[in-house]
Amino acid sequence: MKMTTENCSGNSEMTMDDVKNLIKKKDDIEEQIKAYYEVLEDQGVGVEGPLVDEEGYPRADVNLYQIRTARHEISCLQNDHKAIMVEIEEALHKLHAREKAKQKRDQAEAQEEAMEQQVTLPPAFARVDAVTEGSPASGAGLRVGDEVIEFGSVNTANFQNLQNIASVVQHSEGKPLRVTVIRVGQKVQMNLTPKRWSGRGLLGCNIVPVQR
Repeated sequence: MKMTTENCSGNSEMTMDDVKNLIKKKDDIEEQIKAYYEVLEDQGVGVEGPLVDEEGYPRADVNLYQIRTARHEISCLQNDHKAIMVEIEEALHKLHAREKAKQKRDQAEAQEEAMEQQVTLPPAFARVDAVTEGSPASGAGLRVGDEVIEFGSVNTANFQNLQNIASVVQHSEGKPLRVTVIRVGQKVQMNLTPKRWSGRGLLGCNIVPVQR
């Protein structure tokens, strides 16, 4: 019985389906070996039991042809089994190596993207240190720790003090303001509409200046 190696040899694009096919072939070989062993057990001779009687004549109480065929097939199948186990090991090694290489690439790309973000993002001028549940700020998606780089018309270039933000809020009641923050190294944009609610003020959050 010859095993095909076309799925493994020289194929760098090994997939898990290929490995599953190899494992199925291995299982099939094991089933065949088991079936031939059962033939030998039925004959009561095993793999190495004598096929001649005490006088050296071929035994008449067993099927010699079946026994010889079973022993030959077991020997061939065991060789096939060794070969397929080597293929499976090599295939798993290729999959593992490729997955490891992919993880390295993904990490490198993520680091590169993070560095690009850091280079292109302007420095924050304020930080959110409190957000009240149910407030306009909470509804817009503002979170504690967000670093503000744009609040309506106020940005890093023209920010002087918190009165700038207060003025924008007072003049924008009921109107959506574009707010841009840095959250965990990523730029996040949202629309925040200052309005009356059950709590104090028009936003429901506390913003403090960032020392630069």
